[in-house]
Amino acid sequence: MERQIVMDSSSSSDLVREMMEVIETVGSYAGFRVTQRKECLNLVRRLKLLVPLLEEIMELDYSVSGLGLNSLLNLKKALLGAKKLLKTCNYGSKIYLAMESEAVMCRFHAVYHKVNHALDDIPFDKLGVSIEVKEQVELMRMQLKRAKRRTDTQDMELAMDMMVIFSKKDERNADIAILERLANKLELHTIAELKAEKTAIAKLVKQRGGYNETMHQIVDLLGKFKQIAGIDETVSLDGPISTRTPQTCQSPLVPHEFLCPITLEIMTDPVIVATGQTYERDSIRKWLNSNHRTCPKTGQTLENLSLAPNFALRNLILQWCEKNNLELPKKDSYASSVNYSAEIMEEISSLVLNLSSSQPNVRRDAIVKIRMLSKENPENRIFIANDGGIPRLVQLLSYPDSNIQEHTVTALLNLSIDETNKRLIAREGAIPAIIEILQNGTDEARENSAAAFFSLSMLDENKVLVGNFNGIPPLVALLKNGTMRGKKDAATALFNLSLNQANKSRAIKAGIIPPLLHLLDDKNLGMIDEALSILLLLASHPEGQNEIGRLSFIETLVEIIRNGTPKNKECAVSVLLELGLNNSSLILAALQFGVYEPLREISISGTNRAQRKANSLLQHMSKCEHIP
Repeated sequence: MERQIVMDSSSSSDLVREMMEVIETVGSYAGFRVTQRKECLNLVRRLKLLVPLLEEIMELDYSVSGLGLNSLLNLKKALLGAKKLLKTCNYGSKIYLAMESEAVMCRFHAVYHKVNHALDDIPFDKLGVSIEVKEQVELMRMQLKRAKRRTDTQDMELAMDMMVIFSKKDERNADIAILERLANKLELHTIAELKAEKTAIAKLVKQRGGYNETMHQIVDLLGKFKQIAGIDETVSLDGPISTRTPQTCQSPLVPHEFLCPITLEIMTDPVIVATGQTYERDSIRKWLNSNHRTCPKTGQTLENLSLAPNFALRNLILQWCEKNNLELPKKDSYASSVNYSAEIMEEISSLVLNLSSSQPNVRRDAIVKIRMLSKENPENRIFIANDGGIPRLVQLLSYPDSNIQEHTVTALLNLSIDETNKRLIAREGAIPAIIEILQNGTDEARENSAAAFFSLSMLDENKVLVGNFNGIPPLVALLKNGTMRGKKDAATALFNLSLNQANKSRAIKAGIIPPLLHLLDDKNLGMIDEALSILLLLASHPEGQNEIGRLSFIETLVEIIRNGTPKNKECAVSVLLELGLNNSSLILAALQFGVYEPLREISISGTNRAQRKANSLLQHMSKCEHIP
């Protein structure tokens, strides 16, 4: 006989009251990051639909037991998960949330599933819930079920701008206009916003257990945003994040050389690595144990992994602390995180072994679970790679089961978010197999294959590999004939790949121009900015200039310059300038189509970048034809 869990009416009321407090708390959040704001507001709105249900349950004058209590406990757990996610999106680093937007979106859908699952089990009739409230809850459940993964495609402008800024070899990575646009997009342009972002990044570093390559990128970008805002302070996070000093002491500024670049705190056991940089011993060990072989601060490859005690620096730190009446901080206890990591690592090791199981069901379950774990957090992606999961997954890309292929390519997409994994995935020979799925897989598999190429091609060597293995044509085919999401994913991948000169030629030969022009004509697709961004890259290539430079296209550009959105106009002016610098007759054609007046207007009231481009174009026009 099933054991019944019984809770008296006062206790059940307390449980319901706690859930209502959770909903009230998330409803008070007012700083959701722009990259997740719409999803956050939708989730809060949906959670508020539960309030009438909870109010009716609280009015019960009898105990709740059995399935009713279990369902309420599950609902509370789901609501706490929602609160944690919404809190992250309200107080977390704006830059990091933008970089991890896809992973965060997956967390939203995990919350949707948990809330819906809990509501499935609530015995509405036994609890005496009214028909009106039951209908309201059913409405919420329908909304959650319709919230399919990636319903709202990512912000292409934001994704492309961040990609350019983080590209070490793209000469535009210091473009002040791109930085200004990013700062505005992420709402990081006031002193208060920038200070809050610095604090959020510092907390993130501690949560992640140290400083890694992603954190380097985030801190560098924050520094550029501060320069734009006119703040001279250098953002290296080398200042004390938490002083931990006695209350009676006015906290002196800790010399930055005393702070570990990873933990951002004063060092108690400083050691020197092969590059000559000094770190806290525990912190650099964690870095090296996470399969990194570079110096976190300089990015240089370490010739060896030896750690030499820096006695001289330790003595200086002790002298400074004594002089300033400070005690060296005690190290935090990582026991809980270590235990958690050990459990996850054990689970992942078992799942990786099951990828090679002779039992189809065991193998399939392992792939699905790894797919889920790989999208949850950066640590899981590192654990899976360290346990040898990538080679086994790459082998399964060629497994003759479309469902297995779909889960596998998606797992690799999630794993590729990690910088090191990008190289491992390509090195294991995944690119040809992903191309095969891109050509013949299910719709979702093709979409995620394109997204995987976008992620993998963040590395220049992978751009070359995708091009050499003939991955451009199937991406062009997806851009032409894919679903809406497929077109979006293909566009992001093709933009990234077309930063490579050889791939520009391949894309043009594969017939990319016609579908791009179609995207400009079909306003319902909402992909004008994406199409123009790719066309701008192709316009710098001789073959692209010949293909694009037609009168019909020039007329389309002029129409966008006249009636498009500010971003549309900016992109269109940039394309026309690029074309006109190589072919003056196209400038004259644009003048005949009436571009001059809207161009003058943009030069005065357009975006910063649009104004610069418009002024350059007007100057070039004056050379082509005298304009009074």
